[in-house]
Amino acid sequence: MTEWALKRFWTEAHAEPGEGGWAVLLDGRPVHTPARAPLLLPTEALAEAVAAEWQAQEGEVQPGLMPFTRAANSALDKVVPQAGAVADMLIEYGDTDLLCYRAETPEELAAAQAEAWDPLLDWARSALGAPLVATAGVIHVDQPERARAGLRAAVAGQDAFALTALHDLVTLSGSLVIGLAAQKGVLPAEELWTRSRVDEHWQERQWGRDAEAARMEEARRADFLVASEFHALSRRPARQGATDKPAL
Repeated sequence: MTEWALKRFWTEAHAEPGEGGWAVLLDGRPVHTPARAPLLLPTEALAEAVAAEWQAQEGEVQPGLMPFTRAANSALDKVVPQAGAVADMLIEYGDTDLLCYRAETPEELAAAQAEAWDPLLDWARSALGAPLVATAGVIHVDQPERARAGLRAAVAGQDAFALTALHDLVTLSGSLVIGLAAQKGVLPAEELWTRSRVDEHWQERQWGRDAEAARMEEARRADFLVASEFHALSRRPARQGATDKPAL
């Protein structure tokens, strides 16, 4: 990725409508992905967020400070060529969804899981037509075909930007239901992240918090929130009077 080794050479980064999407320009020169594809984004809001990341760079480009740019690059370079395979992989999470595997003991943990997760399973049943079955223990339980079909329908047809966001939402939380709930805005992303960490937070209350584990969790939390915002930006309509471009 030679572009990441470059130092800032531009004065202004800005977004403008392009052919098939919104482009980000550096002093009038369009940005490309690491694979040299045009960096075309589905909405003005996302293009402006990416442009802001480029505008904020000083000296050598720091990709770690450009999460929306990195996610957009992944959508175009990695997800577009294999969108079907990515969707299939995410759908498989429904068979082993975090929310479906509960503790039998201690009662405090089982109650905390039920309080946090039952409402999300209720939402999946009513909103997605996916009546997932919860079980005690870690032994795999086959989910009803109706539940699989509901989850499949919720994932199928999502574009590359939505799938990129969903990939991170699901793999970070361990739950396809939580990932879809974040996309739909069922609860704030922060609340959904907290609900995905019931087991870890219970362990912390029993044994204390390990500094390294806490650092890693905070990084994962930040990535989850970025993925949620990336998805929201990729769906957001143009401001009144602007001309939005169709999703790629």
